[in-house]
Amino acid sequence: MKRVVSISLGASKRDSASRLELLGETFDISRIGTDGDMLRFAELMQELDGEVDAIGLGGIDRYVWAENRRYTLRDADRLAKIAKTTPVVDGSGVKNTIERETIGYLHKENLVDFSGSKVLIVCAVDRFGMAQAIAKYAKNVIYGDLMFSLRIPIPMKSYGAVRFAAAAFMPVICRLPFKWLYPTGSKQERSKPRYLKYFDWADIIVGDFHFVKRALPSAESGLLAGKTLITNTLTPQDTLLLAEHKLGRFVTCMPDQMKSPDGRYYATNVFEGVLITLLGKRPEEVRAEDYNPLLERMNWKPTVVDLPR
Repeated sequence: MKRVVSISLGASKRDSASRLELLGETFDISRIGTDGDMLRFAELMQELDGEVDAIGLGGIDRYVWAENRRYTLRDADRLAKIAKTTPVVDGSGVKNTIERETIGYLHKENLVDFSGSKVLIVCAVDRFGMAQAIAKYAKNVIYGDLMFSLRIPIPMKSYGAVRFAAAAFMPVICRLPFKWLYPTGSKQERSKPRYLKYFDWADIIVGDFHFVKRALPSAESGLLAGKTLITNTLTPQDTLLLAEHKLGRFVTCMPDQMKSPDGRYYATNVFEGVLITLLGKRPEEVRAEDYNPLLERMNWKPTVVDLPR
């Protein structure tokens, strides 16, 4: 039995535990929310170090990227370094590989017309693999990093602008308290409609669901009706919420094998924890191409779900 635990700064009400069979191995997977409590997070890191096969950092990024430059967020790095024995992952390896491949797959299979659609990416430095792939195919993209992360109401209309903004702001942002940048604890359950004209403008919405949910238009507005959302980490309650908004469909890079019995689509940090456990390597030893044999063996492809109209 392999054990992967995601410790999350998110709400404990989203906790879950399940058992999965993958490539001949049995995995016990659990998610433990700390309701935004950094001290509790640190305590769990200490308790689980050496007791499990992989620890995922949930609700917090250790690394974000712009082009080929990696930025390390101070709060997450401190937490990750508590574990001395167990490998710690934040999902960035999956974001750099499988999420990038997800966009390529959707384009190749003609499932999503990026070139003929208007695309809103809520935070490109967080889903950098997706953002870089979309930049190759889409002609009309708005990058919402400043809006959705920093509450600065300035849209960026090129990936070059994202690189410029990252170079200017990330050295400072990396040192800020993480809770200033991303919803943690009970804040993940709150929503205040913002940037409605960009939700209205977009045909495709891409990015972390908590960023999307924090600014989500009301269901009555109809601004998500018939649209496509490319995201990850959806609970059954999230799926119901999107159906209430009459979303057309959602896409996640998680394959069917990484869906829990209750309908949860696992986070990228969980999937990365499973993959490095199967590889028997530490995260710093893994190259992007190391994932390919595992993905081929599990017949990986992203999950596309059409919601009822």
